[in-house]
Amino acid sequence: MYLDSALAGVAALLTTTTVATQYVAQTSAAKVSGKVFDRMAVIWLENTNYDKAAGDPSLQYLAKKGITLSSYYGVTHPSEPNYVAAIGGDYFGMNNDDHNNVPKNISSIVDLLEAKGISWASYQEDMPYTGYQDTEYDNPRTGANMYVRKHNPCVIYDSVATQPSRLNLIKNLTLFQNDLKANALPQWMFITPNMTSDGHDSSVTTAGTWTRNFVEPLLSNSNFMNKTLVLITFDENHDYTQPNKVLGILLGDVIPSSLVGTTDSTFYDHYSEISTVEANWGLDTLGRFDVGANVFKFVADVVGEKVRSWGSTSGSVALSNMYFNQSYAGPFNSKYKNGGWAVPNVDAEYAGRTVLQKIKDAWSSASGNKIYTTNLEIPDGQHPPKGFEPK
Repeated sequence: MYLDSALAGVAALLTTTTVATQYVAQTSAAKVSGKVFDRMAVIWLENTNYDKAAGDPSLQYLAKKGITLSSYYGVTHPSEPNYVAAIGGDYFGMNNDDHNNVPKNISSIVDLLEAKGISWASYQEDMPYTGYQDTEYDNPRTGANMYVRKHNPCVIYDSVATQPSRLNLIKNLTLFQNDLKANALPQWMFITPNMTSDGHDSSVTTAGTWTRNFVEPLLSNSNFMNKTLVLITFDENHDYTQPNKVLGILLGDVIPSSLVGTTDSTFYDHYSEISTVEANWGLDTLGRFDVGANVFKFVADVVGEKVRSWGSTSGSVALSNMYFNQSYAGPFNSKYKNGGWAVPNVDAEYAGRTVLQKIKDAWSSASGNKIYTTNLEIPDGQHPPKGFEPK
């Protein structure tokens, strides 16, 4: 079985390499300047409580070179819905790690980036070949999980996976090193270590060591560190009885020297990853929970945007009562599927950002629940949006 899989992988790689290489050659020369950064690399680790992650020596070392985000939250459990949320602005009720496919009419950050000509890629450690779409890829000798689809958000969206030009930008992490050496890295990238490297099947010590070994050389590499922002964070915490707070670290040459080694206690969640990219490049929005999410403060300060405190909206639930440990109902919920597909708020406007025209065209006449606002506060399963109560 493994030999057949490997042979199939070689064949697929041979058919996709030319397209991917052509894309890199075209995009490496066309850089879209951002207001704060020209490149953002997002690195996700797995399943660790904030205090444990913050206490890891390797992550402490990296944190001293940047900004620690001390009030950063996952949006639910388990892993996959967090990955889905981080590029699509919602998890659509998902409460599982199944082989889910987000329909083609649901947009993601990829649509926003491509609308402004910003290059992107997803780099996945141990993914057997470019554009691989199966659920996992196991170690041929031990049978242990190496690559898993549930940690690869771009391939979960059919709007990406069904388009060859996009699918060819979902690569093995070894191709990151090739692109780095060729000075052809994209401007936005999502990087996922394998199931050992990210701490899922090992420990935070292993995850921290891998992350330092991967990131530290990049901090002095001019092909990478050229108006670059790096976000290191975790998908979710480990203890489901505690609020779903995770460690976040911001690094890069765009971090002001006065902020190196400091802590930012502003409320953020995975939707802030999208809103920060939107604010930096002047992108449109998805009309979902990305619209009201706080932009990382040091970026917000430059673009003239104010960050808000949780609870600033009248009638909102106190943050101390928000655990983000349970998904609300929805089409991907294994038990509670009521509510259907929530309709993007095509009229939403915040900080001068409006919804992508492609989304307006697709959804402006759609009927269904409308749950997205410009508020910072987001729901969870204990405090679900109206129409998405578990029932």
